[in-house]
Amino acid sequence: MATRTTAISDHTVPWPDDVAADYVAKGYWAGVALGSLLREVADGRPDSPALVDAADGLRLSHAELVERADAAAARLLELGMAPGERIVVQLGNGWEFVVLTLACLRAGIVPVMALPAHRRTELAHLARHAEATAIAVPDVLRDFDHQALAHDLADDVRAVTGGPWHVLVAGGAVAAGSVDLRALCGPGQDPAADRARLDALVPGSREVAVFLLSGGTTGLPKLIARTHDDYAYNARRSAEVAGVDADTAYLVSLPAGHNFPLACPGILGTLLAGGRVVLLPSPEPARAFATIAAEGVTHTAVVPAVAARWLDHATEHGAADLASLRVLQVGGARLADELARKVRPVLGTALQQVFGMAEGLLNYTRLDDPDDVVCTTQGRPMSPADEVRLVDELDRDVPDGEPGSLLTRGPYTPRGYYKAAEQNARAFTDGWYRSGDVCRRTPEGNLVVEGRDKDMINRAGEKISAEEVENLVYQLPAVAQVAAVAMPDPRLGERVCLYVVPRPGATVTLDEVRAAMEAIGVARFKLPEHLVVVDELAATKVGKIDKKALRADIAARLGAATRA
Repeated sequence: MATRTTAISDHTVPWPDDVAADYVAKGYWAGVALGSLLREVADGRPDSPALVDAADGLRLSHAELVERADAAAARLLELGMAPGERIVVQLGNGWEFVVLTLACLRAGIVPVMALPAHRRTELAHLARHAEATAIAVPDVLRDFDHQALAHDLADDVRAVTGGPWHVLVAGGAVAAGSVDLRALCGPGQDPAADRARLDALVPGSREVAVFLLSGGTTGLPKLIARTHDDYAYNARRSAEVAGVDADTAYLVSLPAGHNFPLACPGILGTLLAGGRVVLLPSPEPARAFATIAAEGVTHTAVVPAVAARWLDHATEHGAADLASLRVLQVGGARLADELARKVRPVLGTALQQVFGMAEGLLNYTRLDDPDDVVCTTQGRPMSPADEVRLVDELDRDVPDGEPGSLLTRGPYTPRGYYKAAEQNARAFTDGWYRSGDVCRRTPEGNLVVEGRDKDMINRAGEKISAEEVENLVYQLPAVAQVAAVAMPDPRLGERVCLYVVPRPGATVTLDEVRAAMEAIGVARFKLPEHLVVVDELAATKVGKIDKKALRADIAARLGAATRA
């Protein structure tokens, strides 16, 4: 069946042929699709446990998991989807997420990894930009009707694709016109026939396996096209560096659609190593600690804000439940050195700092690094083929110990965003990705993250574009000028702070701004949490809004309030 959407290859930037050949020759790229690699693991360990849904109670072996994935893939094809089409995946941390993702990998259908917090603004953008023909959602999650919104998006999407729009719903009341995702991901009637059908449709290893979302500064998220070759290497090499093997039990409590819990090593890295994935809806300390004890969890990943909550909980209640935990990965934002130093003595587990990006480059502290390296750096590149430069404003390399803007390229760092020529011209130079991070390098080669050179707010690991927030706030008639900046926060790292100049005679309140943004369907984590009303915005000598001065101002205001 011919796909109804534009071919992905028409809008992706491939690695140059000579570079790709080198990655193959050196063994970084296996030349095998991710779904086939997972099939090989299951063939070798059919009865070993693969997946535990701690909330639902479902347990699947490796064989049962891939058989369900093949059955689901076959049902997607029967639904009318075709290899190369795209499906927006907005699911919580349940078994359906894993089965559907593996089904897509087997069928060559490309999942677009949305987040449960996304609302109309983000989902409509993703569906249109990806030319998706389907969406997978929960019914109602945290009192929000995802199913109704998914159907409301139909007209937006059909205006682009002109074809059908399938709504797949996990759990709850499946409305008329929706597809029951749990039934679609259930056991198949003829596993051998499903496998044979899917084996005939194996995607090429250079084809796109999954779309991840950027945390970029220019408006709504961009799509990062990760191929089977590069993403398989991403997951498998991460597993090696994290000490993940067939005896691993990996807890996923961060949103599974994030790159970190999905493939660093995450779900895919653990399954490819023959280990067991344990799913939990949230990292709330009491529930997470109890699950770690009950399932014998050995590895998990959290963001700094969660690490701080776990440390507080363990200090108050003890850490006996964490006896099985061998490695706690912390990433998504810079972990304060003082918190890093508490992890081993308070939680009783090794800390592994992770600094990376959905666009590719991953840095890890190693499990045998001395404590000073683990607690004060964000590690070093995981691959021998990773290239990293730290440069000044003129793109001149800076010496070790000096801060510079991070440029990188390598076997799992794509050469451009999907269908984004304008952004690619700014973010990529001769294959080098400009991450926007400011780092310094130690003489031993470890990176220390100093901040960002892009206009980004990092709230508990969620990257928020200041420009996107500003564009939304400018829709309020009472706003003459607005600037969104990062406000320091001891728990979340940063929060969104607004500086607003009202129009003459008008007033602006934080509640009004938040209500207006919620009314148009913006993810709640992007809502401003502090408002400063001013007569004019600080400006540079050339007349641009001085974000540096505004960030310093809100930090000073918070400091004064704390001292008062």
